[in-house]
Amino acid sequence: MQSNLCCARSCFSWNPEKTKLVLHNFELQQGLLNNPSPKPKIDKLKTSINFLKTSLSFGEDKLNKQQEEETTVPFYLPVSVRNSNSHFRYIWDGKDLKLVSVDGNALSISDLDSNFEDTLQKLVRICISAIRNFFLPREVSRNYLEYVKWKFVHRVSSSALQVLATQAMLRAIGIGHSRSLPLAAALNWVLKDGLGRLCRCIYTASLASSFDTNLKRVRFCTSVLFSLSIGVELLTPVFPQYFLMLASIANIAKQISLACYLATSTAVHRSFAIADNLGEVSAKGQIQTVCFDNLGLTLAATLNILSVNSPRLQAGLPFVMYPIFAVLDLFGIYQGLQHVHLQTLTKDRLDIIISTWIQQGFVPSPEEVSKKEGIGLFWSRGREPWSIRIGCLNPRCCTAKLSVMTMQSLNSEDFYFLSPESLTGELKRNQEYGVLLSLREGAGTIDVIRGILHASYVRKGIEACGSSNAVLKQWFNLVEDGKRLTEQNLSLFYEHMLSLGWACKNILLSTQEQARYSFIAD
Repeated sequence: MQSNLCCARSCFSWNPEKTKLVLHNFELQQGLLNNPSPKPKIDKLKTSINFLKTSLSFGEDKLNKQQEEETTVPFYLPVSVRNSNSHFRYIWDGKDLKLVSVDGNALSISDLDSNFEDTLQKLVRICISAIRNFFLPREVSRNYLEYVKWKFVHRVSSSALQVLATQAMLRAIGIGHSRSLPLAAALNWVLKDGLGRLCRCIYTASLASSFDTNLKRVRFCTSVLFSLSIGVELLTPVFPQYFLMLASIANIAKQISLACYLATSTAVHRSFAIADNLGEVSAKGQIQTVCFDNLGLTLAATLNILSVNSPRLQAGLPFVMYPIFAVLDLFGIYQGLQHVHLQTLTKDRLDIIISTWIQQGFVPSPEEVSKKEGIGLFWSRGREPWSIRIGCLNPRCCTAKLSVMTMQSLNSEDFYFLSPESLTGELKRNQEYGVLLSLREGAGTIDVIRGILHASYVRKGIEACGSSNAVLKQWFNLVEDGKRLTEQNLSLFYEHMLSLGWACKNILLSTQEQARYSFIAD
């Protein structure tokens, strides 16, 4: 019996159907070999068979349990999700699909029971990520963070200066003293605000195009004007009898600075919005301004609280802190503008790009042009020899014969012409000349680019001629050679500009550069 039972066990292969078949054959064999009449033998056989079934069922349950344990081991799916600065991955634990953090920027209750240092580091990372998402846009150029850093210095110093100046003017009109006249104080305050806003409108209307063509220069110069206006306001307690005059002059300067800030902010924000998220960048900029201004207000209030026990120190505090805050304010705005890389095209910016293309054989990026362009603190007193100017022909400065011959040779297909013009008086012996680019009515962006590229090639040819008289004699040959080079290289040059992110759709020109000529038949 035992040998037969061992034979049956060895034949079992953990298959229930096969197990039944083996047991059935085993019963048949026992019935054929033995006498079925003895009942004790049959009972022993049934008992052995039941024991065998129980053992086999236990082994099968154990195997199924091991297989279930193997399938419930959690594993990561090949899909991840990024949300702002957080990184998540999907995980399957055999029953549920879960989304778990893989960069440590998620904090759960179970983390509080683990290592305190790891939990603290994770909490710090979460706070830094939250602050960054609150202050900074998601997709901006890499120079944006440097701009915000210097904007912090600029806004905090500027806000502190305004608090000190407001305090000084309130002291000048007698607020807080029994001898003050509320009606006269209110009238003076309203008058100085009204005059400031009127001058702001006049300034904005007269220099509207300069906000595009000379953005950095105008922005910095008006910042200098703002700092000077704070200094004028600080003088009102010293000369209270001239309060209206001093306050009006200071408010006019502040309104002009405010107009420039509002007019140029959109262009500055657009230079950082690499994903066309101008609205987000502008919104974050307003958040930064409010927070930084409040910090400056808190700083000024703290200085006043510290000096409250000393009236003499409190009276002299604005004059002591003014030069410090003014220098920090101007230094912050100057450094911030250095990190603004405009992609829009102006005549000066396009002149730098084309000169680099001709001399060095490549198109510079907006960052490289921004470094060469600088802020332009001072307007140049005069033009350099053979510099390019866009505008109309001035009879007093042009070379009459060459200009007449140039205009006579024009046809309906030309959208510009080049002409030499004198940069010095007619009585001077050594006259200096420049290149005039005159645009026709209806000239498009590509025509302006072609004209400046053509003038740059002519200027390169002038370098080999030597004297100005030799240039005038060979002028038409220089123009023809420059035109041929322009047609050969214009397409390649334009493609390189587009690939580097330059906004070639429009070219921003000043009021003088927008002058156009037209044929009588047009």
